[in-house]
Amino acid sequence: MDTRRLLHTFAIPLAAAGLLLSGCSGGSLSPDGPASDAAGAAGGPVPAAALEPYYGQKLKWRACGVPGFECATMKAPLDYAKPDGEAIKLAVARVKATGPGKRLGSLLLNPGGPGGSAIGYLQGYAGIGYPASVRAQYDLVAVDPRGVARSEPVECLTGPEMDAYTQVDQTPDDAAEAGALEKAFKDFAAGCQKRSGKVLPHVSTTEAARDMDVLRGVLGDEKLTYVGASYGTFLGATYAELFPERVGRLVLDGAMDPALPARELNRDQTAGFETAFKSFAADCIKRADCPLGQESVADATARLKDFFAKLDASPVPTGEERELGESLATTGVIAAMYDDGAWSQLRSALGAAQNGDGAALLAMADSYYERQTDGSYANLMFANAAVNCLDLPPAFTAPAEVRAGIADFEKASPVFGRGFAWAAMNCSQWPTPPTGKAHRIEAKGAAPIVVVGTTRDPATPYKWAQSLADQLSSGRLLTYDGDGHTAYGRGSDCIDTAINTYLLEGKAPEDGKRC
Repeated sequence: MDTRRLLHTFAIPLAAAGLLLSGCSGGSLSPDGPASDAAGAAGGPVPAAALEPYYGQKLKWRACGVPGFECATMKAPLDYAKPDGEAIKLAVARVKATGPGKRLGSLLLNPGGPGGSAIGYLQGYAGIGYPASVRAQYDLVAVDPRGVARSEPVECLTGPEMDAYTQVDQTPDDAAEAGALEKAFKDFAAGCQKRSGKVLPHVSTTEAARDMDVLRGVLGDEKLTYVGASYGTFLGATYAELFPERVGRLVLDGAMDPALPARELNRDQTAGFETAFKSFAADCIKRADCPLGQESVADATARLKDFFAKLDASPVPTGEERELGESLATTGVIAAMYDDGAWSQLRSALGAAQNGDGAALLAMADSYYERQTDGSYANLMFANAAVNCLDLPPAFTAPAEVRAGIADFEKASPVFGRGFAWAAMNCSQWPTPPTGKAHRIEAKGAAPIVVVGTTRDPATPYKWAQSLADQLSSGRLLTYDGDGHTAYGRGSDCIDTAINTYLLEGKAPEDGKRC
């Protein structure tokens, strides 16, 4: 299991990603103005003059892959503290507004992660699946953040090495197993340093937010309007903090709380998955095909824990060389918690695994990790660790700290707590020191920002949305009483209407609106 702060939509057709709505009228397209003096990644101001070549660049659009889509390459400073130095190349894609009606600007998408490909999300879902009224009036635009997918991706392990890594026991029973897990984290970090040492210190959320402002200027938009899902909410909030006067209409769906340090984030997320599992279990025990019995949620919880314990001792076959052990099985279950539409698939996979066939549950874990059919992996997990370990100091730095904290994690989740606590040690071996720290984001002076929270969201607990909306000086909380990760585009007419009205007409929902 490797679930540490992986905050993204589990399947392409789930949530709205990041939405950048920008006005097309003339305005501050360059770095001039108050925002240009915001601190760079290294803590110093970014000289406006040094950034002008980046804001003034012209993108060369070309047809790419999917009909109707265009791609381009944008340059940004590798290190914003040294804007006259080396540049990094970022992949950008768009699909133009279909009309009829007035074009309202550019719509930037980010599906979260960190490490999720915005371009993959645009081409795989949003470009055809977003509401027709929104697609008619906006150019849908995506940029893969630095270090992600097509934008000089962070690379760490080969396919076989990643296969081994995902099977390491993350609920160690003794000092030897704890040492093996610590070594796995160390080897993972060393692989990232070896293969991506140049980019590794420069993939922070702050730098990615600065890149979004360069893109805003390059696209000719006076202000940036954005919908970010999951981790994308932290990216959007960071942008608002850096450039409050350039905020257009921001939707932050499945919000993170930037004020929480890594240990609290991980513990809260542990509790979020417990809430989601209880919701799944309550539904499961009502069904004849429930592999966890038909008695009670408590009994279903006990049965799942017992199943994991059996797999820890004796993995089951999957029809290939990899067996299904506790770590991969837990990841498969976690994957289904992102979307209640996957619950029937989970029931079937758990039932099969209990009968000695782990193939279906392994496939769910592979989907979570973005393992390809040829045995290679997308760089999702590599970028995820690189960004997280740069943004915040580690949750735990040694096995002794984990052991001292396990009780809190197991209190948050009897099912997942132990594994989540050990997984939170991953940044302890990271070769690049963190450049960020937990802090409140107020973004004073920003236009109204809509923060969306789902009451039983596993990956971004509802209280995070409440906290972010409270922190933001112009935050408006929109609540979805439901299951799954994020809310926009997942079947609630109430949520979709409120967000579409905001995007198309500029009318933010009333603070505290519930659906």
